[in-house]
Amino acid sequence: MGFGKIDPADIHAVVDAALAEDIGRGDLTTRATVPADARLKAVIAARQQMVVCGMPIVEEVISRLALDAALVIKAGDGTLVEDGTVLARLEGPAEGILTAERTALNSLQFLSGIASFTWLYVKAIEDTGATLLDTRKTVPGLRNLSKYAVRCGGGTNHRMRLDDGVLIKDNHIAVAGSIDEAVRRARAADLGGVKVQAECDTLDQVREAFEAGADSLLLDNMEPDRLREAVSFIAGRIPLEASGGVSLETIRLIAETGVDFISVGAITQRAPAVDIGLDIAWL
Repeated sequence: MGFGKIDPADIHAVVDAALAEDIGRGDLTTRATVPADARLKAVIAARQQMVVCGMPIVEEVISRLALDAALVIKAGDGTLVEDGTVLARLEGPAEGILTAERTALNSLQFLSGIASFTWLYVKAIEDTGATLLDTRKTVPGLRNLSKYAVRCGGGTNHRMRLDDGVLIKDNHIAVAGSIDEAVRRARAADLGGVKVQAECDTLDQVREAFEAGADSLLLDNMEPDRLREAVSFIAGRIPLEASGGVSLETIRLIAETGVDFISVGAITQRAPAVDIGLDIAWL
């Protein structure tokens, strides 16, 4: 579906950390109440409309805690499902499955939340020609997974890390002295052909950054009328990205100004977790 796969190293790292913080000395409740030889069958089900993301993490958690469990995924990552859809069926040792439940669901709810929120933004700008981008505003340690979730929701990744490209922002400009000086210094640096993007707050900065040789411009917190003026001035010569305070209510209007990209920190920073449950089908 075009969103790639989760790096196994990221899966291992997040599962290691999640199980360590959740289990501690062991699942005392399950150990005290559930017979050691008990088995169960369960379903993981959506309790709202959502885009699924995080099933490989569920698989990893189950494989670690319920070694002989059978997990059958019915709705893989990137799938849009409705309330009540069975995402996976599970059969195996009750103790391992119950111990794994919270970690598996937390991961699935968090990543599916990002994917689902991203999907809403993508739908909002459908047929405008603009592309939705994420940002580096992610939970520390979960960037790769969060950006994978963005791709599952139909969004496109901006920089993964600081070494992926040059983005000259207001603080760089303040230290360099001007946007012209910052862009010229970046163009003169030995960066191995990396593109130079400059953040612009005004139309004067748009002209200055373009004339200094920026490869693309980030138009920060500009009203739609100003965005249209910037689009008119640039006239397709370099890509333009709008950013800053974008919401589901405003993104369509921004896209219709003619910008090429719209970056939204909210899709990874403020996406609400979706509602997913693990329900025992029978013992």
